Amino acid sequence: MRVVVIGAGVAGLALARGLLLAGHDAEVYEEATEPRTAGGSVTLWPGSTAILKELKVDLAGIGRRLETMESWDGAGRPLFTVDLTAAERRFGHPTVHIARRELVELLADGVPVAYGARAEHVVPERAEVRLADGDTVRGDVLVGADGRRSTVRAALWGDDPAGLSGWVTWQGFATRPTALTEQRRAIMIPGARGLCGLIPAGRGRLLWWFDVRSATGRPFWADDPHVVARLRERFAGWPDPVPAVLEGLADADFFPHHRHRVPSAWGRGPVTLAGDSAHTMPPTMAQGANQALEDAWLLTRSIGDLRGYERARSKVVRRPARLAATEVTNVQRIFAGLIPDRLATRMYAAWLRGASNYLLTAS
Repeated sequence: MRVVVIGAGVAGLALARGLLLAGHDAEVYEEATEPRTAGGSVTLWPGSTAILKELKVDLAGIGRRLETMESWDGAGRPLFTVDLTAAERRFGHPTVHIARRELVELLADGVPVAYGARAEHVVPERAEVRLADGDTVRGDVLVGADGRRSTVRAALWGDDPAGLSGWVTWQGFATRPTALTEQRRAIMIPGARGLCGLIPAGRGRLLWWFDVRSATGRPFWADDPHVVARLRERFAGWPDPVPAVLEGLADADFFPHHRHRVPSAWGRGPVTLAGDSAHTMPPTMAQGANQALEDAWLLTRSIGDLRGYERARSKVVRRPARLAATEVTNVQRIFAGLIPDRLATRMYAAWLRGASNYLLTAS
């Protein structure tokens, strides 16, 4: 079967890779003129690391295997700790934090991608796409994996359904050594002024991010040339290693959080969607890349039944999308510390299974 994939992000590359391994003819068309490796890093839960293994993506020596996920109060005292090794033992695969650049490069290896090929017009009934250079590509199946501003989705759904949630993330990598850089702990510190998150990403890098509330429709500090000073002021006095991270900031990337209701049907005829094109959600549950990999895994196996793929995925992906839309991690200080660590660990492992078609099928 010939499958045309629009978009060379995590969803598009993983899908094409899976299809090629399954013996299909897959081609990827990407608007950017080079691989889209910008961004911070992603946490890959056990279902995703299992899927990557099936895709013959070797994570050995890449990123950082995580053992705990912790929430601290403003003095640096633990509120709760989730033992991620419990999920690793239960599902047989680890949780790994990896730079997005490295994940994209691994997925792209051996996958045919046409860069600088912007999709301009889509004819869903014929699985046909006219590119900006005038060329037309057609497949037996067309998959829109072209992100939140998807051209393929626009041809199917019309207007962009996503709206702002009222939160914005500022993020980057700290390369100065800290007490956490070489550890295997993911840390979240919620407070009245926002949330700071810290996760080691391997190779001497520590991902930092600051989530702050924003007036809906207006990204917080988006046009402020003094954003680093703003972050230092807002999060001054937070526990170590936050002061060291703030001191080392030179610049910060930002993105506003978007969310929308996930419908049961994503496409029609020989066309479907994958990744953010189908289910944009805030990053608060670290599910964007994971759900993209879930899409790729199930769609590879359901390429002859697109509506069946959509029904099965929408039923599962709604769970993390709805929870992420509440921005629950950003307001966790309200309930953090009320649940014993052992119960929190069991609940989190169960939640990971419920958010994964792969784990639900395999276990």
